[in-house]
Amino acid sequence: MRKKIMILIIVSLLSFLTILTACGNDDDETTTLRVGEVTRSIFYAPQYVALSQGFFEDEGLDVELTTTWGGDKTMTTLLADGIDIALVGSETSIYVYQQGADDPVINFAQLTQTDGSFLVSREAIGSFDWEMLKGSTFLGQRKGGMPQMAGEFALKKHGIDPHNDMELIQNIEFANIASAFASGTGDFVQLFEPTATVFEKEGTGHVIASFGIESGHLPYTVYMSKSSFITENNDSIQKYTNAIHRAQKWVETSSIGEIKDAIKPYFEDIDEEIIEIVIDRYRVQGSYAADPIVDVDEWNNLLDVMIEAGELEERASHDILVDNSFAENAIKSLE
Repeated sequence: MRKKIMILIIVSLLSFLTILTACGNDDDETTTLRVGEVTRSIFYAPQYVALSQGFFEDEGLDVELTTTWGGDKTMTTLLADGIDIALVGSETSIYVYQQGADDPVINFAQLTQTDGSFLVSREAIGSFDWEMLKGSTFLGQRKGGMPQMAGEFALKKHGIDPHNDMELIQNIEFANIASAFASGTGDFVQLFEPTATVFEKEGTGHVIASFGIESGHLPYTVYMSKSSFITENNDSIQKYTNAIHRAQKWVETSSIGEIKDAIKPYFEDIDEEIIEIVIDRYRVQGSYAADPIVDVDEWNNLLDVMIEAGELEERASHDILVDNSFAENAIKSLE
Protein backbone atom coordinates (compact mmCIF):
# COMPACT_ATOMS: atom_id res chain seq x y z
CA MET A 1 0.00 0.00 0.00
CA ARG A 2 2.75 2.39 1.02
CA LYS A 3 4.63 1.51 -2.18
CA LYS A 4 1.57 2.36 -4.30
CA ILE A 5 1.20 5.71 -2.54
CA MET A 6 4.86 6.52 -3.17
CA ILE A 7 4.44 5.67 -6.86
CA LEU A 8 1.39 7.93 -7.10
CA ILE A 9 3.29 10.78 -5.44
CA ILE A 10 6.22 10.37 -7.83
CA VAL A 11 3.91 10.25 -10.85
CA SER A 12 2.10 13.39 -9.64
CA LEU A 13 5.40 15.21 -9.11
CA LEU A 14 6.62 14.26 -12.57
CA SER A 15 3.36 15.46 -14.13
CA PHE A 16 3.61 18.76 -12.23
CA LEU A 17 7.22 19.25 -13.37
CA THR A 18 6.20 18.48 -16.95
CA ILE A 19 3.52 21.20 -16.80
CA LEU A 20 5.99 23.69 -15.36
CA THR A 21 8.52 22.86 -18.04
CA ALA A 22 5.92 23.30 -20.76
CA CYS A 23 4.93 26.68 -19.37
CA GLY A 24 8.54 27.69 -19.20
CA ASN A 25 9.07 26.64 -22.82
CA ASP A 26 6.09 28.76 -23.92
CA ASP A 27 7.67 31.81 -22.30
CA ASP A 28 11.01 31.00 -23.92
CA GLU A 29 9.35 30.71 -27.32
CA THR A 30 7.83 34.19 -27.13
CA THR A 31 9.95 36.56 -29.19
CA THR A 32 9.90 40.32 -28.64
CA LEU A 33 10.02 42.53 -31.73
CA ARG A 34 10.39 46.30 -31.46
CA VAL A 35 8.42 48.01 -34.22
CA GLY A 36 8.52 51.71 -35.06
CA GLU A 37 5.64 53.24 -37.04
CA VAL A 38 6.34 56.47 -38.90
CA THR A 39 3.13 58.00 -37.49
CA ARG A 40 -0.08 56.89 -35.76
CA SER A 41 -2.73 56.65 -38.47
CA ILE A 42 -6.01 54.92 -39.35
CA PHE A 43 -4.19 54.40 -42.67
CA TYR A 44 -2.44 51.51 -40.88
CA ALA A 45 -5.63 49.82 -39.68
CA PRO A 46 -4.48 46.23 -40.40
CA GLN A 47 -1.52 46.69 -38.05
CA TYR A 48 -3.76 47.63 -35.12
CA VAL A 49 -6.09 44.75 -36.00
CA ALA A 50 -3.15 42.34 -35.76
CA LEU A 51 -2.39 43.74 -32.31
CA SER A 52 -5.93 43.93 -30.91
CA GLN A 53 -7.07 40.56 -32.29
CA GLY A 54 -4.03 38.72 -30.93
CA PHE A 55 -2.63 37.67 -34.31
CA PHE A 56 0.95 38.43 -33.22
CA GLU A 57 0.43 36.52 -29.98
CA ASP A 58 -0.82 33.52 -31.96
CA GLU A 59 2.52 33.54 -33.76
CA GLY A 60 4.44 33.65 -30.46
CA LEU A 61 5.41 37.30 -30.84
CA ASP A 62 5.39 40.13 -28.33
CA VAL A 63 5.27 43.30 -30.44
CA GLU A 64 6.41 46.53 -28.79
CA LEU A 65 4.99 49.32 -30.95
CA THR A 66 6.32 52.88 -30.77
CA THR A 67 5.56 55.89 -32.95
CA THR A 68 8.79 57.34 -34.33
CA TRP A 69 7.24 60.42 -35.97
CA GLY A 70 8.69 60.99 -39.42
CA GLY A 71 10.58 59.08 -42.10
CA ASP A 72 14.01 60.42 -41.19
CA LYS A 73 13.61 59.67 -37.49
CA THR A 74 12.18 56.23 -38.17
CA MET A 75 15.06 55.22 -40.43
CA THR A 76 17.66 56.69 -38.07
CA THR A 77 16.17 54.69 -35.20
CA LEU A 78 16.22 51.50 -37.29
CA LEU A 79 19.82 51.97 -38.40
CA ALA A 80 20.87 52.68 -34.79
CA ASP A 81 19.19 49.43 -33.61
CA GLY A 82 16.62 51.32 -31.57
CA ILE A 83 13.92 49.25 -33.29
CA ASP A 84 13.96 45.93 -35.15
CA ILE A 85 11.31 46.68 -37.79
CA ALA A 86 10.22 49.97 -39.32
CA LEU A 87 6.84 50.77 -40.86
CA VAL A 88 7.67 53.60 -43.25
CA GLY A 89 7.68 54.51 -46.93
CA SER A 90 9.86 52.42 -49.23
CA GLU A 91 11.61 55.55 -50.47
CA THR A 92 13.53 55.69 -47.19
CA SER A 93 15.14 52.31 -47.90
CA ILE A 94 16.17 53.64 -51.31
CA TYR A 95 17.73 56.76 -49.78
CA VAL A 96 19.78 54.57 -47.43
CA TYR A 97 20.89 52.35 -50.30
CA GLN A 98 21.89 55.38 -52.40
CA GLN A 99 24.18 56.46 -49.59
CA GLY A 100 26.12 53.21 -49.93
CA ALA A 101 24.91 51.37 -46.83
CA ASP A 102 26.89 48.22 -45.99
CA ASP A 103 23.80 46.73 -44.37
CA PRO A 104 20.90 47.72 -46.67
CA VAL A 105 17.33 48.00 -45.44
CA ILE A 106 15.09 45.37 -47.00
CA ASN A 107 11.34 45.72 -47.66
CA PHE A 108 9.58 42.49 -46.68
CA ALA A 109 5.84 43.19 -46.19
CA GLN A 110 3.61 45.89 -47.64
CA LEU A 111 0.80 47.42 -45.57
CA THR A 112 -0.59 50.25 -47.73
CA GLN A 113 -0.51 50.52 -51.51
CA THR A 114 -1.59 54.09 -52.27
CA ASP A 115 -0.84 57.55 -51.03
CA GLY A 116 -3.08 58.37 -48.07
CA SER A 117 -3.54 62.11 -48.57
CA PHE A 118 -6.37 64.15 -50.08
CA LEU A 119 -6.74 67.47 -51.85
CA VAL A 120 -8.78 69.80 -49.65
CA SER A 121 -10.13 73.17 -50.81
CA ARG A 122 -11.05 76.10 -48.61
CA GLU A 123 -14.23 76.78 -50.55
CA ALA A 124 -16.83 74.25 -51.65
CA ILE A 125 -16.42 73.40 -55.33
CA GLY A 126 -19.37 71.96 -57.22
CA SER A 127 -17.46 70.66 -60.23
CA PHE A 128 -13.72 70.42 -59.62
CA ASP A 129 -11.16 70.69 -62.38
CA TRP A 130 -7.44 70.43 -61.68
CA GLU A 131 -6.91 73.59 -63.74
CA MET A 132 -8.47 75.48 -60.81
CA LEU A 133 -5.22 75.00 -58.89
CA LYS A 134 -3.28 77.23 -61.29
CA GLY A 135 -2.56 80.60 -59.71
CA SER A 136 -3.61 79.33 -56.27
CA THR A 137 -1.67 79.05 -53.01
CA PHE A 138 -1.10 75.39 -52.20
CA LEU A 139 0.04 73.98 -48.85
CA GLY A 140 2.07 70.90 -49.69
CA GLN A 141 4.09 68.37 -47.71
CA ARG A 142 7.79 68.15 -46.87
CA LYS A 143 10.18 68.06 -49.85
CA GLY A 144 11.58 64.58 -50.48
CA GLY A 145 8.83 62.82 -48.53
CA MET A 146 6.50 60.41 -50.25
CA PRO A 147 3.34 62.53 -49.74
CA GLN A 148 4.93 65.52 -51.48
CA MET A 149 6.35 63.39 -54.30
CA ALA A 150 3.01 61.63 -54.87
CA GLY A 151 1.24 64.99 -54.74
CA GLU A 152 3.54 66.57 -57.32
CA PHE A 153 3.28 63.46 -59.50
CA ALA A 154 -0.52 63.79 -59.53
CA LEU A 155 -0.37 67.51 -60.29
CA LYS A 156 2.01 67.01 -63.22
CA LYS A 157 -0.21 64.22 -64.50
CA HIS A 158 -2.91 66.89 -64.87
CA GLY A 159 -0.59 69.35 -66.61
CA ILE A 160 0.23 71.47 -63.56
CA ASP A 161 3.80 72.50 -62.75
CA PRO A 162 3.65 72.80 -58.94
CA HIS A 163 6.70 75.07 -58.82
CA ASN A 164 5.60 77.50 -61.53
CA ASP A 165 1.82 77.31 -61.90
CA MET A 166 1.02 77.93 -58.24
CA GLU A 167 2.50 79.30 -55.05
CA LEU A 168 3.73 76.10 -53.40
CA ILE A 169 4.35 76.27 -49.65
CA GLN A 170 6.30 73.32 -48.27
CA ASN A 171 8.35 74.76 -45.43
CA ILE A 172 5.75 74.11 -42.72
CA GLU A 173 6.28 71.19 -40.33
CA PHE A 174 3.96 68.24 -40.96
CA ALA A 175 2.29 68.64 -37.55
CA ASN A 176 1.48 72.31 -38.28
CA ILE A 177 0.13 72.09 -41.85
CA ALA A 178 -3.51 71.57 -40.83
CA SER A 179 -3.48 74.41 -38.29
CA ALA A 180 -1.85 76.73 -40.85
CA PHE A 181 -4.64 76.03 -43.31
CA ALA A 182 -7.31 76.38 -40.61
CA SER A 183 -5.89 79.78 -39.66
CA GLY A 184 -6.19 81.06 -43.24
CA THR A 185 -3.03 80.09 -45.11
CA GLY A 186 -3.55 78.67 -48.59
CA ASP A 187 -6.43 78.05 -50.98
CA PHE A 188 -5.76 74.30 -51.16
CA VAL A 189 -3.96 71.86 -48.91
CA GLN A 190 -2.75 68.26 -49.03
CA LEU A 191 -4.05 66.55 -45.90
CA PHE A 192 -4.14 63.08 -44.39
CA GLU A 193 -7.01 61.53 -42.52
CA PRO A 194 -8.66 61.98 -40.12
CA THR A 195 -7.92 65.70 -40.46
CA ALA A 196 -9.47 65.91 -43.93
CA THR A 197 -12.76 64.44 -42.69
CA VAL A 198 -12.71 66.55 -39.51
CA PHE A 199 -12.29 69.69 -41.64
CA GLU A 200 -15.26 68.62 -43.75
CA LYS A 201 -17.39 68.09 -40.65
CA GLU A 202 -16.40 71.51 -39.30
CA GLY A 203 -16.79 73.29 -42.62
CA THR A 204 -13.12 74.32 -42.55
CA GLY A 205 -12.38 72.57 -45.85
CA HIS A 206 -13.78 70.26 -48.50
CA VAL A 207 -12.25 67.03 -49.84
CA ILE A 208 -12.27 67.32 -53.65
CA ALA A 209 -9.75 64.70 -54.84
CA SER A 210 -7.60 61.80 -53.69
CA PHE A 211 -3.86 61.79 -54.29
CA GLY A 212 -3.97 58.06 -53.61
CA ILE A 213 -6.21 57.47 -56.60
CA GLU A 214 -4.31 59.91 -58.83
CA SER A 215 -0.79 58.60 -58.15
CA GLY A 216 -1.67 54.90 -58.50
CA HIS A 217 -0.42 51.86 -56.61
CA LEU A 218 2.85 52.29 -54.73
CA PRO A 219 4.70 50.46 -51.95
CA TYR A 220 3.62 53.43 -49.86
CA THR A 221 4.02 52.05 -46.34
CA VAL A 222 6.07 48.90 -45.89
CA TYR A 223 7.61 46.88 -43.10
CA MET A 224 11.37 46.77 -43.46
CA SER A 225 14.44 45.80 -41.51
CA LYS A 226 18.18 45.70 -41.91
CA SER A 227 19.43 42.83 -44.03
CA SER A 228 21.52 41.50 -41.13
CA PHE A 229 18.51 41.42 -38.77
CA ILE A 230 16.39 39.54 -41.30
CA THR A 231 19.16 36.98 -41.85
CA GLU A 232 19.58 36.41 -38.11
CA ASN A 233 15.82 36.42 -37.32
CA ASN A 234 14.31 34.72 -40.34
CA ASP A 235 11.69 32.82 -38.35
CA SER A 236 10.50 35.91 -36.45
CA ILE A 237 10.16 37.94 -39.66
CA GLN A 238 8.07 35.13 -41.15
CA LYS A 239 5.80 34.99 -38.11
CA TYR A 240 5.40 38.78 -38.19
CA THR A 241 4.43 38.70 -41.87
CA ASN A 242 1.97 35.85 -41.23
CA ALA A 243 0.18 37.95 -38.61
CA ILE A 244 0.06 41.02 -40.85
CA HIS A 245 -1.40 39.07 -43.77
CA ARG A 246 -4.01 37.51 -41.50
CA ALA A 247 -4.97 41.04 -40.42
CA GLN A 248 -5.12 42.19 -44.05
CA LYS A 249 -7.62 39.45 -44.86
CA TRP A 250 -9.59 40.27 -41.69
CA VAL A 251 -9.87 43.94 -42.72
CA GLU A 252 -10.86 42.91 -46.24
CA THR A 253 -13.79 40.79 -45.08
CA SER A 254 -14.98 42.52 -41.88
CA SER A 255 -17.54 45.29 -41.59
CA ILE A 256 -16.57 48.91 -41.10
CA GLY A 257 -17.99 48.75 -37.57
CA GLU A 258 -15.96 45.66 -36.69
CA ILE A 259 -12.76 47.27 -37.94
CA LYS A 260 -13.58 50.44 -35.99
CA ASP A 261 -14.08 48.48 -32.79
CA ALA A 262 -10.80 46.63 -33.33
CA ILE A 263 -8.66 49.75 -33.82
CA LYS A 264 -10.53 52.16 -31.52
CA PRO A 265 -8.15 51.58 -28.55
CA TYR A 266 -5.38 53.15 -30.64
CA PHE A 267 -7.47 56.24 -31.48
CA GLU A 268 -9.27 57.11 -28.27
CA ASP A 269 -9.32 60.85 -29.04
CA ILE A 270 -11.07 60.43 -32.39
CA ASP A 271 -14.85 60.29 -32.71
CA GLU A 272 -16.08 56.83 -33.69
CA GLU A 273 -18.09 58.20 -36.63
CA ILE A 274 -14.93 59.84 -38.00
CA ILE A 275 -13.02 56.56 -37.66
CA GLU A 276 -15.69 54.74 -39.66
CA ILE A 277 -15.73 57.37 -42.42
CA VAL A 278 -11.93 57.23 -42.75
CA ILE A 279 -11.81 53.41 -42.80
CA ASP A 280 -14.48 53.36 -45.50
CA ARG A 281 -12.71 56.01 -47.57
CA TYR A 282 -9.39 54.18 -47.48
CA ARG A 283 -10.93 50.79 -48.14
CA VAL A 284 -13.05 52.01 -51.08
CA GLN A 285 -10.02 53.51 -52.83
CA GLY A 286 -7.94 50.38 -52.16
CA SER A 287 -5.36 51.91 -49.85
CA TYR A 288 -5.09 48.82 -47.63
CA ALA A 289 -2.93 46.24 -49.41
CA ALA A 290 -4.72 42.89 -49.83
CA ASP A 291 -1.46 41.00 -49.32
CA PRO A 292 2.08 41.82 -48.15
CA ILE A 293 3.79 41.44 -51.55
CA VAL A 294 5.74 44.44 -52.89
CA ASP A 295 5.34 43.75 -56.60
CA VAL A 296 7.58 44.99 -59.39
CA ASP A 297 4.97 47.23 -61.04
CA GLU A 298 4.30 49.10 -57.79
CA TRP A 299 8.04 49.42 -57.19
CA ASN A 300 8.62 50.83 -60.67
CA ASN A 301 5.78 53.31 -60.17
CA LEU A 302 7.49 54.44 -56.97
CA LEU A 303 10.75 54.96 -58.86
CA ASP A 304 8.91 56.98 -61.53
CA VAL A 305 7.39 59.19 -58.85
CA MET A 306 10.81 59.75 -57.23
CA ILE A 307 12.48 60.49 -60.56
CA GLU A 308 9.76 62.98 -61.46
CA ALA A 309 10.40 64.70 -58.11
CA GLY A 310 14.16 64.82 -58.75
CA GLU A 311 14.88 62.68 -55.67
CA LEU A 312 16.39 59.58 -57.30
CA GLU A 313 19.96 59.34 -58.56
CA GLU A 314 19.43 56.00 -60.32
CA ARG A 315 16.74 53.34 -60.38
CA ALA A 316 17.01 51.08 -57.33
CA SER A 317 16.72 47.35 -58.03
CA HIS A 318 13.61 45.58 -56.75
CA ASP A 319 15.69 42.40 -56.52
CA ILE A 320 18.14 44.03 -54.10
CA LEU A 321 15.82 45.96 -51.78
CA VAL A 322 12.72 43.73 -51.72
CA ASP A 323 12.37 40.21 -50.31
CA ASN A 324 8.93 38.82 -51.07
CA SER A 325 9.64 35.31 -49.78
CA PHE A 326 8.04 36.04 -46.38
CA ALA A 327 4.93 37.48 -48.04
CA GLU A 328 4.64 34.52 -50.39
CA ASN A 329 4.91 32.08 -47.48
CA ALA A 330 2.32 34.06 -45.50
CA ILE A 331 -0.14 33.85 -48.38
CA LYS A 332 0.38 30.08 -48.65
CA SER A 333 -0.21 29.71 -44.91
CA LEU A 334 -3.77 31.03 -45.30
CA GLU A 335 -4.69 29.06 -48.39
